Amino acid sequence: MRCGRSSDRVGQRGAGQFLVARAARRSMAVMSKTERSPDTPRETSALVGPLDWRRLVQWLADDGVISAAEAERTVARCSAAQSAQPPLQRLSVVGMVRESDGATLSLDALSEWLAGHLGLPFVRIDPLKVDVGRVAEAMSAQYAERHKVLPVQVGPAEVVVATSEPGLTDWVPEVERQTRRTVRLVVANPLDIKRYTGEFYALAKSVRAAVKAGGGPQASFEQLVELGRSNRTLDANDQGVVQVVDWLWQYAFDQRASDIHLEPRREQGVIRFRIDGVLHPVYQLPVTVLAAMTARIKLLGRMDVVEKRRPQDGRIKTKNPRGDEVEMRLSTLPTAFGEKMVMRIFDPDTTVKNLDALGFSAHDARRWEALVKRPHGIVLVTGPTGSGKTTTLYSTLKRLATEEVNVNTIEDPIEMIEPAFNQTQVQVHLDFDFAQGLRALMRQDPDILMVGEIRDLATADMAVQAALTGHLVFSTLHTNDAPSAIMRLMELGVAPYLINATVLGVLGQRLVRTLCPLCKVPDTEASRAALDEVIKPWQASGNYSPYKAVGCIDCRMTGFKGRMGLYELMVTTEAFKDKVNREPSMDALRRQAVTDGMRPLRVAGALKVAEGLTTLDEVLACTPPLH
Repeated sequence: MRCGRSSDRVGQRGAGQFLVARAARRSMAVMSKTERSPDTPRETSALVGPLDWRRLVQWLADDGVISAAEAERTVARCSAAQSAQPPLQRLSVVGMVRESDGATLSLDALSEWLAGHLGLPFVRIDPLKVDVGRVAEAMSAQYAERHKVLPVQVGPAEVVVATSEPGLTDWVPEVERQTRRTVRLVVANPLDIKRYTGEFYALAKSVRAAVKAGGGPQASFEQLVELGRSNRTLDANDQGVVQVVDWLWQYAFDQRASDIHLEPRREQGVIRFRIDGVLHPVYQLPVTVLAAMTARIKLLGRMDVVEKRRPQDGRIKTKNPRGDEVEMRLSTLPTAFGEKMVMRIFDPDTTVKNLDALGFSAHDARRWEALVKRPHGIVLVTGPTGSGKTTTLYSTLKRLATEEVNVNTIEDPIEMIEPAFNQTQVQVHLDFDFAQGLRALMRQDPDILMVGEIRDLATADMAVQAALTGHLVFSTLHTNDAPSAIMRLMELGVAPYLINATVLGVLGQRLVRTLCPLCKVPDTEASRAALDEVIKPWQASGNYSPYKAVGCIDCRMTGFKGRMGLYELMVTTEAFKDKVNREPSMDALRRQAVTDGMRPLRVAGALKVAEGLTTLDEVLACTPPLH
């Protein structure tokens, strides 16, 4: 049910005091211990009417949040000019200083304080955890905007509504009557309420328009392949579909997503974002709308819109909210319930990262720089899919690609367009594979070559021949660690003497989530002994400052923001080459690599834990055990 007008249906202001007190008591009753503020409710929980900045300043002083001098300064500054901003926002702009620690009171901090002062829960709105469709059904967009509220959760018995004006509750009885649910008030940042009100209702409106244009549901794999007479298929150029696709991209950029998944299911379609390596459900759509969205994206990516029975690849260039160009690689796959699409987002900033930004330690950075400056040979980067191999190679090649050298790549597919390289795409249907492409590039007077992946003996042989003829060759292998790359080349059929003559070194890597710098706190329960236990026979030396995840609005309450690389760099010394010739076993190669200066992945992760950049659990989850 939707709520329309409220001003004529609610009692006079005298009932407002009772309502807000009742809402406060109800909220306190259902709050969990983690939500409850340590501040005890005061007589101000019976707040009636809109907030006033003078009253807020007085409350802040009474609670000891700011000093009396700071309160006088704030009153003087705010009295000098009129403002149409909400009171909380106006006070956050002034830059009040908290008395306890000298920190500036942000809008989030003020909102959280107000919630505790009034005995109400404080909520940070996470768009990935809000069911937009159900929220839009609780009340209309005009109603939400008029009362400056936003439903954030709709359950069987209650509606959780975020507000920044907890004293204005004359709308509560009507919402309870129309939805037939109890209203539970929570306090949220007024700017978040304003922003997400527009986003949530705009998305819901676009989805409804797309569903209406499409008629009934589309037939799925298990249903009879008969479309009813009234069952029209959505067009990729329908305005509703265009709006949903545009929202989807901008939303993904805003949430720092690396991949967008459009997945058809039996009854509905699912949209998921991969953020910092973890998939998060975003929204559920009718299958009809999801199919139309997929068709729209295929159209923009110059893919065959009609062909749905075989996988396809495409590419789109668009702009993020900052105005920077963003490239997306498209991939479709036929599934039982329709066509699945994945969009890989390539941030243009990732190709210009320095070694510190990639996560290299000073020890590995020096060795890697010396390795890539060699005039000829093979440098391999290993790791599973999604471990950052492409970013490492592109960042390295971009710094090597000066005007004096000719850098050529052969890739499948081309991950990111880089003007400093000459990039070539593998065309399997034209019998143009890695080996053929590398053979052709050898006639292009190259200095540096990059082969997307060494998959077979033919490609490995061409890479060896290129290195033997005086070229520097970069490539990737899918192995668990750096020493395993040597054994993989042997399994492909490359002779040990050729490996010793050409392979300069192997870089193994993983990506680990990093702690949010804004909310991480020291981990007093962590011990150096526990860290040493997981890296035996190694021992962590130096400072030990472990931190743990907490969660804030900036990291979407996960406690982690961004990822960094963990690296193990194996350089082929004369002693290592002797092991390859005489004793090509994994244990022997690994021991020699460590003797030559390689730090295993788990040890590299332990150092990041000691620096307070990530957690031990994250490192254990993404690195292989020590042998």
